[in-house]
Amino acid sequence: MITPALGVDVGTVRVGLAGSDETGVIATPLRTVPRQPAARLWREVREVVEERLPACIVVGLPRRLDGSEGESAADARAVADQLHKRTGLPVEMWDERFTTAAAERSLIAAGQRRAQRRRSVDAVAATLLLQSWLDYRANTLLRR
Repeated sequence: MITPALGVDVGTVRVGLAGSDETGVIATPLRTVPRQPAARLWREVREVVEERLPACIVVGLPRRLDGSEGESAADARAVADQLHKRTGLPVEMWDERFTTAAAERSLIAAGQRRAQRRRSVDAVAATLLLQSWLDYRANTLLRR
């Protein structure tokens, strides 16, 4: 069953949020939220969850090129744990290698200046990782 989802790209400075449509087919960037102060981050996440009513949350897992996990992955896992505790929703980790780089390239191609890109790259990266997850889920369901 395909359900609406919330995508989260955890950065050291900002967190990108993306949402799927209610059918769980198309991901769209929602917003970028500063990590600090933490109270603002959790307030804005709660607002998005209450507004969009996702069935699950997909958090990007930044793996190294060899597939191993480093400090960034541990940080993403910690945020994922907090998301589950604070929302009660199931949280799934999803490999997000290269999403930020791909998001940056697409924003450059769209002609955005550096300051504009800085404000939106995390939400675009969240959109790319969520769309990848949605596509995988749809293909997996079709094969059953």
